[in-house]
Amino acid sequence: MKGQGGALPGRRGRAGPGAVLGLLLGVLVVIGLAQLGARLVPLPARLLAPPSSVLRFADGGIAHASLALDERWRLPGGLAGVDPALVDALIALEDRRFWWHPGVDPIAVGRAAAQNVSAGRVVSGGSTLTLQLVRLLEPRPRTLRSKAVEAVRAAQLELVLSKAQILEGWLRYAPYGRNVEGVQAAAWAFFGHGAEALSPAEIALLLAIPQDPTGRSPAAGDEAGLRRARGRVARRLAAAGTLPGVGPDHPVDDVLAEIDAAAVPGSLRPLPRGLPHVDRWIRGAPGAPPPGSELQTTLDAGVQRIVERAVQRLQPEAARAGVHQVAVVVVEHATGSLRALVGGFDFWAARSGSQIPAFAAPRSVGSTLKPFVYARAIDDGHILPDTLLEDIPRSYGAYTPVNYDGRFNGVVRAEEALSRSLNLPFVELLRRVGVDRMLHDLRAGGVRSGDPRPGYYGLSLVAGGIELSPLEVAGLYAALAERGMSRPLRWQEGPDRPRALMSPGAAWLTVRALRIRDRPDFPDRTALARLPRALHWKTGTSFGNRDAWSAGSGRRYTVVVWLGNLDNRPSPWLVGATAAAPLLFDVLEALDDGLQGQGDPPPPELGPVEVCALSGRPPAPACPTRRPALARLERVPSARCALHVEVEVDLATGERVGPGCRDGRRTERRVAVRWPAAVQRWLDDAWMAGPGWPPLAPACDLDALGGAPRITSPQAGLELVLLPGLPADEQEVPLEAEGEGDLDWYVDGRWVARGGPAARAWWTPTPGSHELRVEDGAGRSAALQLRVRGGEGR
Repeated sequence: MKGQGGALPGRRGRAGPGAVLGLLLGVLVVIGLAQLGARLVPLPARLLAPPSSVLRFADGGIAHASLALDERWRLPGGLAGVDPALVDALIALEDRRFWWHPGVDPIAVGRAAAQNVSAGRVVSGGSTLTLQLVRLLEPRPRTLRSKAVEAVRAAQLELVLSKAQILEGWLRYAPYGRNVEGVQAAAWAFFGHGAEALSPAEIALLLAIPQDPTGRSPAAGDEAGLRRARGRVARRLAAAGTLPGVGPDHPVDDVLAEIDAAAVPGSLRPLPRGLPHVDRWIRGAPGAPPPGSELQTTLDAGVQRIVERAVQRLQPEAARAGVHQVAVVVVEHATGSLRALVGGFDFWAARSGSQIPAFAAPRSVGSTLKPFVYARAIDDGHILPDTLLEDIPRSYGAYTPVNYDGRFNGVVRAEEALSRSLNLPFVELLRRVGVDRMLHDLRAGGVRSGDPRPGYYGLSLVAGGIELSPLEVAGLYAALAERGMSRPLRWQEGPDRPRALMSPGAAWLTVRALRIRDRPDFPDRTALARLPRALHWKTGTSFGNRDAWSAGSGRRYTVVVWLGNLDNRPSPWLVGATAAAPLLFDVLEALDDGLQGQGDPPPPELGPVEVCALSGRPPAPACPTRRPALARLERVPSARCALHVEVEVDLATGERVGPGCRDGRRTERRVAVRWPAAVQRWLDDAWMAGPGWPPLAPACDLDALGGAPRITSPQAGLELVLLPGLPADEQEVPLEAEGEGDLDWYVDGRWVARGGPAARAWWTPTPGSHELRVEDGAGRSAALQLRVRGGEGR
C-alpha cells in the first residue's frame, strides 16, 4: 500500500502526452464552439445597413452623395480613405490596447473599478472601441445588464470581424450630431473635404465631437465650448505622445498653439451633391447598382465645372426666353468616356421636368443627322463634295419639305448644302440612300430611341422626324470625330469595343464640310474669330422651335448641347445657331480643345479624281472644264455629268439645228449647258452666265432633236384635298413640266394655261377625278390622272 501510495503523487505531478493533447483539444473545441456561436447569432442589423450612395469623379473625388436609406449621411470608405494620423490618435485617445484585447480590456476595467471605488462614484469607464461600436449599433439603457450584453456582443464582433473591420465600423458610425455619422461625412460637413488628409486641428475636432455629439456639433452653435473640447483632446494626445503634426521642426507647443488658433466650423456645410441628374439616371436605369453603392465614374471634375459654369451663365437669358431645360454632354471621343454631363439648369427648381435627366431624354433632333446622310451618300457612291444637288420645291406624297429660310437655290453643291443645312437637297439624298439604311447606321452608332417598326419613319427623318437623346447624338458625333469609328459611350471604365460606322474617307470629307465658317449657323461673335479649323460643328432646330441643338468636336472632346422645354413649350429663341451654338463654343473654348493645328491630313483611301468643274460629277466627253477632287477611289459616283451637251448651231441665228434642217445654213458644233426645266426657274444669274441652251430652229424636226414633255408637278397618283373654309382660288395647284418651247396645259380636255418649260402655270382645282395633259408645239404630250377631294367640313 505504501508503495502504491507513494506512486500516486508522481502521476498527478506530471501530465502525460495524452493529457496535454486532451487539453489542447478541449481548448480548440471551446474556441470552435465560441466561433460557431458567434457566427450563428446574427450581427447587429445596423452593421449591415447600407451607407450613403456615392458617385466619384475619375480622380476619386466625391461628385455626388445621397442620404442612406435610414436618412443619415454615412459615407462609405475603409481605413485607406482616412488619414492614418487620425486613426493613431483615436486609438491612443480611446483604446490603447485595441490591437490585442478580445473586445473588453480587463486592465482598463480593473483600473476603472479601482478608481470608481476610491472616488465613491463613477469617474472612469473601461470602454473599448469595440464596446463603443456595439453601443453605436445597438443603443441600450445604461444598466449592468446592458453592460453584460454589450460585453458579449463585443466578444462576438471580435470573433467574427477583424480588428481593421471593427475600426472601420467605428469610423463609419461615430456620431457627429444631427444625421451626420462617420468621420468621412463629418469631414465633408465640417471642413468641405474628405478625411484622407487632415490637419491636427481637424483631427482633434473629429475626436472631440463624438464624446458629446449633440452639444458639440457645429450645428449646436456653441463655438466656445467646441474650442475648449478640441483643446482638451489635443492636450491629451500631446500627453500621450501622439499629437499629430509634431516633429523636429514643429514642437508640441507650436502645434498646440496652431490648434488653438484654428477656427472651428460654425455650421454644417452641404455634402457634395453636384450631379443629381447623373445620379438619378444611373440609379434609375435597369440593372442599377443597389443603394449604398460607391461608383467610380469617368466624369472629369475640371471639365464638369467648366460646363456647369457655362450653363449657369446662360440660364438668365434662357429663362427670359421661357426656356427652362438644358443638356450638355462632353465625350472624350478617342475612348467613348463621358467627361461631363449636365441634365438641367436646376434640379431642385419647383418646375415640371426639372429633375428629369435631359441628356437622356429623346428629343426631335432637327438637322443634326444631315452629316450622317452626307457620309452615307459618299460611302454608297452617290455624291462627291462638289456634286450639284437640286434645291427645288418637291413633294413626297403628303410630305412637302421646305428650307429653313423658305428659299430655293435651284442647285447647290453637296458640301455647301451640308454647311448651310438645306433641307430639300438632303431629303432627296435620303430618298436615294434609303431610310432603312440610315436607321441601320443609327442603330450601329448606339441609337436605341425611336420606333423599331419597319416603315415607321419617312424622309422627314433627316429634318427632325426622329427623336434621339443628347447622349445618342453625342455618340454619333464622337464617331464622326474618330474617322467613323463608333464606341459605346460609357460612364465607367470598361473594355473598348469600336466598330466602323462609316469609312474614314467619308468621315474626313464630312468633317471638312462642317469646318466651313462662312455659313448661317456660325455664331456672330468676334471672340470666336480665333478658333481654328480643327473645330467642326453642326446646329439643328426642331419644327416649331421646340428644340435647339449644337454638336461639335475639337481634337479631344465631342460636345453636344440641347436647349428646350421637356413639356414641349416652344420659344422663338430656340434656334440652334443663336441659342445652342454659343454655349457649344463657350465649352470648347474653355476646354482649350483644338486651339492648335488646322486638322488632320486626309486618310490614304482618299485620292484625286477628275470631275466636271460645273456639275462636280465624273466628266462626260462634252465637259469643257475639269478639275481634281478628293474621292473614295473605290466609291466614285458612276453617273456622269449630264449638263453639258454638244449641239449644232446656226451661226446666223444661234438656233439649234439638226440633220433635217441644216441645209443652206452655216453651222458649227458647240457645247451648251442644259439645265432641267424644274431647276432652271430657280437659278440665279451666276449659274446662268455660261453658254445657255439655244432655242430650236422653227423648221427643225422636234422628234429628232428632243423627246416628249414630262410633267414634274403635280406627281402622278397624287390625291389633293381642298382645305375646308378656304376658297378654291386660294388653293391653286402649280403645273410644271420639262420640254421644248411653249407648253400648253389642258384639264379634262379644256385648255387652262400656256408657258415655257422654265415657267410655272397654275390651275384652280375642283373636286373630282381629272386628266391633266401638257402638249408642246409639235403635238407631243404627257398626261396623268389626278383626284381632288372636296373641302367641305366633316
